[in-house]
Amino acid sequence: MTTGTPVTPLLTATGLTRSYRLPRRVPWERPQVRHAVRDVGLTLPEGGHLGIVGESGSGKSTLLRLLLALERADAGTVRYRDRAVAGRDLRWFRREVQVVLQDPLDSLDPRGSVRDSIAEPLECLRIPGDHDARVAELLTAVGLEPDAAQRYPHEFSGGQRQRIAIARALAPQPAVLVGDEPFSALDASVRAQIIDLVRDLAARFGLSLILVSHDIGVVQQLCDELLVLKDGAVVESGSTAAILDAPEHPYTQALLRAVPALPT
Repeated sequence: MTTGTPVTPLLTATGLTRSYRLPRRVPWERPQVRHAVRDVGLTLPEGGHLGIVGESGSGKSTLLRLLLALERADAGTVRYRDRAVAGRDLRWFRREVQVVLQDPLDSLDPRGSVRDSIAEPLECLRIPGDHDARVAELLTAVGLEPDAAQRYPHEFSGGQRQRIAIARALAPQPAVLVGDEPFSALDASVRAQIIDLVRDLAARFGLSLILVSHDIGVVQQLCDELLVLKDGAVVESGSTAAILDAPEHPYTQALLRAVPALPT
């Protein structure tokens, strides 16, 4: 019996830790520290879909900033294709890993056209080619008309703006798409449409996904692996199906109880 060549994980994090010193309430008070992320490790394989869930304050957003190299960890490392994600010039990493935020207005310049927003990462990352043609291609891919490129973000609904934000993230042809609560600001019907869109785009472009959410039900629809955070630490991780079928940690059980049940 022969074994195949070991596959190098796409993205790995080892021992990530981040703490913040809290402001003193009075001058003589001993400094207090909040441990936002505690010794967190994870692995994202090529084509994998990883969900990170937890309540507000669980450390999800801090962990995401560490994974995206938007913030420096006190300890631990992040590696992409076995290359350390560190240093000042991370354009190579930005080409490979892009993020969609909760509120698309956080990533779309209200003073610029849709074309400007989608083309910005192409220009900033110095990606050659016909940028206007790429913008039109991406708008079509997310279900919008190419002539939307000449309009402005305020002219669109929330769901349409999220489609534009997704197009912007896809512009440099990343291998990994990261979502930071990308569906939570949408109403139920639009949320279902955008979830379907992300699922279809991931399949079409072979994207790996990291989805951060407080809603374990949303993660269930898109992710095959799950990591549960509480107070900055991982309390449970593994197959999404296995965890949801038989959650071991009381915190995971509580999150599952909070998922609304549809009437039968």
